[in-house]
Amino acid sequence: MDFVLTALDYLLGIPLFGWGVHFGVIWQALFLLVGLLLFTAFILLGDRKVWAAVQLRRGPNVVGPFGLLQSFADLLKFVLKEPIIPAGADKVVFLLAPLVTSILALSAWAVIPIDYGWVVGNINIGVLYIFAISSLGVYGIIMAGWASNSKYAFLGALRSAAQMVSYEVSIGLVIITVLLCVGSLNLTDIVIAQKEMGLAHWLGVPWLSFLNWFWLPLFPMFVIFYISALAETNRPPFDLPEAESELVAGFMVEYSSTPYLLFMLGEYIAILLMCSMTTILFLGGWAPPLDLPPFTWIPGFIWFILKVTLVFFMFAMAKAIVPRYRYDQLMRIGWKVFLPISLVMVVVVAFVLQLTGWGWQGGAA
Repeated sequence: MDFVLTALDYLLGIPLFGWGVHFGVIWQALFLLVGLLLFTAFILLGDRKVWAAVQLRRGPNVVGPFGLLQSFADLLKFVLKEPIIPAGADKVVFLLAPLVTSILALSAWAVIPIDYGWVVGNINIGVLYIFAISSLGVYGIIMAGWASNSKYAFLGALRSAAQMVSYEVSIGLVIITVLLCVGSLNLTDIVIAQKEMGLAHWLGVPWLSFLNWFWLPLFPMFVIFYISALAETNRPPFDLPEAESELVAGFMVEYSSTPYLLFMLGEYIAILLMCSMTTILFLGGWAPPLDLPPFTWIPGFIWFILKVTLVFFMFAMAKAIVPRYRYDQLMRIGWKVFLPISLVMVVVVAFVLQLTGWGWQGGAA
């Protein structure tokens, strides 16, 4: 492809060379997008199956073998339904809000390394990019609540904005403790650091690679990150913006058809993003749990998918077994419990690293 573009550049005098690189990035982005959407369809089915199993019922089991095509049937149903826009709504903002939510959720995946070298943008400020995109995600919800011209939707949007901003603080402090240990904002470096240092190396058993992962030395932060991720993505038991019993389905109450589908897609893509960040920060990314055959024979992206699925299963179980919190309890946990603990842990980790000199000595990928 580069040869063809160079020849056209020479013959036509048009600066086409370099497009080959862009074509490669475009193909990577398309491959990631299609794979992510397909994975989301089946992970949504898995979420419903887990919830059904806890309640001793079957769940979706009609469309396709074992109900595997249920998500695609739901997609067809939503696409073919007629979208209804309230007469008093701001139509442009009303339709723009779900697009903003879904596009921002998908954009964050550009810096997520599925395997070594399997990343669309391996930038050295990947963590800052994730922070920026996730912070902008709340605008889609605020736009939806305001443009709906409904008090219920507006109250749900305000709740969601306050909730997401509150727990982003705790998530940021948790990530800082990991960055102190690694010394890099590159997500690939964070995974590599968990392969080259840790408890397994100190004990002289480097093949026990799961002991190197940060879930063990930073276990309190691992728990805080998991709970904060539930609140950040409006998952039960912290789904207060969508509490049907209080706000009639929250900021999405006026949405139907494809716009509603885009909101749900953005929500599940954001959930999978938090699962992947948990995998990268605390569970060794694409690294196998044991650095021995046959574990090393399995490709890294398979391990990554398995770990993301495991973390999502933890999300699904929390939805099934934990009752919903009141809003004042939700905010109290975020500001009076998680924030102080996270601040103390940042100081403790920094002090231990300074005192012992422990930390990753590698460089940017």
